[in-house]
Amino acid sequence: MFFTYLRRELRRRRKSALVVASGLALGIALVIVVNAVSTGMGRAQEQVLESLYGLGTDMTVTKAPEPPSETGGERPRFRFDAGGDGEDGERQSSDRVMVQGLQTLDAATVSSVAKADGVADAAGGLSLNVVKVDGEFSRGQFQQRPGAGRGGGSDGEVTGGGADFSIDSFTVYGTDVAHPGMGPLTSSEIIDGRGFETSETSEKVAVVDSAYAQEKKLTTGDTVTVSDTKFEIVGVATATSGEAAANVYLPLAQAQALADAKDKITTVYVQANDTQQLGAVESAVLKAVPDATVTTSEDLADTVSGSLSTASGLAETVGRWLSVVVLAAAFLVAGLLTSSAVARRVREFGTLKALGWRSRRVTGQVVGEAVVTGLVGGAMGIGLGLAGAWAVTAFGPSLSAELGASGGGRRGPGGGGPGGAAQETAARTLDVVLSAPVSLSVIVLAVGLAVAGGLVAGAFGGWRASRLRPADALSRVA
Repeated sequence: MFFTYLRRELRRRRKSALVVASGLALGIALVIVVNAVSTGMGRAQEQVLESLYGLGTDMTVTKAPEPPSETGGERPRFRFDAGGDGEDGERQSSDRVMVQGLQTLDAATVSSVAKADGVADAAGGLSLNVVKVDGEFSRGQFQQRPGAGRGGGSDGEVTGGGADFSIDSFTVYGTDVAHPGMGPLTSSEIIDGRGFETSETSEKVAVVDSAYAQEKKLTTGDTVTVSDTKFEIVGVATATSGEAAANVYLPLAQAQALADAKDKITTVYVQANDTQQLGAVESAVLKAVPDATVTTSEDLADTVSGSLSTASGLAETVGRWLSVVVLAAAFLVAGLLTSSAVARRVREFGTLKALGWRSRRVTGQVVGEAVVTGLVGGAMGIGLGLAGAWAVTAFGPSLSAELGASGGGRRGPGGGGPGGAAQETAARTLDVVLSAPVSLSVIVLAVGLAVAGGLVAGAFGGWRASRLRPADALSRVA
């Protein structure tokens, strides 16, 4: 009897039921879209941070650079044989390999960090900058000007002579090949050749970034020369998100030898046992290495700005509050419409009570109709929400993420970023494609909201129906 009466009443009042269902559908669809966009923002931010951190890394340990001296520090100098036994105009070249960005740490720091409570694994890395000067020099000395070798462009001057020369500046990252799952190289994909093997700790092999390889016309099997040392290119990698951390990747021991930095590193990459306990792990690491800077992904996230940060803020604040307001309005309107519909059915319900229906049965009938209407609205809302999320993914704009120069690590001197390579790339802008994935939990939430909307509407209508008496039907007939 319940379902027969329910089906008949919903068919008879399908227009009013459709109005209630549409209001609930709008609120539920908005909730789905806002949640999907928020999830997409989170994934976009993770993609940006991954381009700095690399996969498998939860935090980094670095040591902030020393403050510059009043004189601006000693400028790197390149000396060439322009006279003596040689002739002026002879073509020569010279390399300068420098540690990039941060102070160096002892390689033993990796072992100290790995022994800290909550640390699953740790690996070291060394970030370098190489400036290569090649040309014909007359008698004199070539001196690089301040700022040369950064950002891909450099210039210089010759003291006491003339020159016709060119400068090539590129970055080198020394990676711990024994830990292939950690560090910036893991955010790149090998598209030609292979990556490093764990046994190649001291081999003269290299992996080059695809953009640098294309610029220099390098392929697998060629060699790249750094400070008169040739390295065989065994693989070409392309960054899967953002830009590559370096132009050339070498085994850590080889990078240390080139920079005359034996047993030195610039960054320790840390993997925690439990990513939900990063605060405790951070404290343990700082206890093991008191003078270091520890930077977590949350610290890096604070430096992300641009349209990605703005859109994320809107989605989390304005979007969520808008969803709450729309849902509250939809629930209230559904309740009022249901109560109004019950008021128009006074004669009907009064007659049913006269025939022996109890108030609980009449209330249950009204609540049942409201819940079914809410479920219909939920189905419509899920459909609209999925369509909206698909539209955002298919036609949504690309967002830009501007990365600040400091990582904001706690208790460390001067902030510091996730590493030399990461800090060098931190001043760039990345374009991220916005997506709006819908998870199963959001669908379950939508169904729950639909049932809740139906119950709220049923509560309004049930309260109104419970107050009806058989005499109301007679008075309405009269």
